[in-house]
Amino acid sequence: MSHLELKTECYEANLLLPKYKLIDLTFGNVSVADHDGGVFAIKPSGVDYAQLTAADITVVDFEGKVVDGALRPSSDSPTHRRLFQAFRNVRAIVHTHSRNAVAFAQAGRGIPCLGTTHADYFRDEVPVTRPMTDEEIKSDYEWETGNVIVERFQHLNPEEVCAVLVHGHGPFSWGPSGAKAIENALALEIIAEMAYKTLQLNPAATAISDSLLHKHFFRKHGKDAYYGQG
Repeated sequence: MSHLELKTECYEANLLLPKYKLIDLTFGNVSVADHDGGVFAIKPSGVDYAQLTAADITVVDFEGKVVDGALRPSSDSPTHRRLFQAFRNVRAIVHTHSRNAVAFAQAGRGIPCLGTTHADYFRDEVPVTRPMTDEEIKSDYEWETGNVIVERFQHLNPEEVCAVLVHGHGPFSWGPSGAKAIENALALEIIAEMAYKTLQLNPAATAISDSLLHKHFFRKHGKDAYYGQG
């Protein structure tokens, strides 16, 4: 995959963040990887989305070296790099500060699967990481953020639970393309809002049954999926 193709896909995905109201100000970023080439494209740090161009997108290799682009990559680049290293089947990563998902992250609470909308996208609760230690925060903070996510996924499949909440921080979502990763980020914010309202109406609300969860997830995912025209 050429750098131009990679930068274009990344640019187009980043523009969907303000379109879907997933970000405020310059918060958030999207990255898209070429695993075979050992590089990923990512939004440059602090650039306003209204001013962003495809040429502005930065390409970074999996060792953290900028290989294409004149602007500094997002400060979250080490987190994206760590996730690409750990999750080989993930091609794109989205980080936002979308408000309802952040509320769960700040509460230190995963998003329970309270209904079938959630189950259509995530085959379990959307997990929250443990709080980062002072040592992790003071050292290589963004890299260690990636490490706590990877740690949380030791017993989870990132292709079935394609999002996480970093404790006290916010959500990361991912997928097989920039557009699909954005869709998953939007779905995450939607189910976070639904869960928040559900728990306000009924604090004792519980997760749906495993059978209903699995039915809805596998209608859309896996070799036996039958939803849509695919």
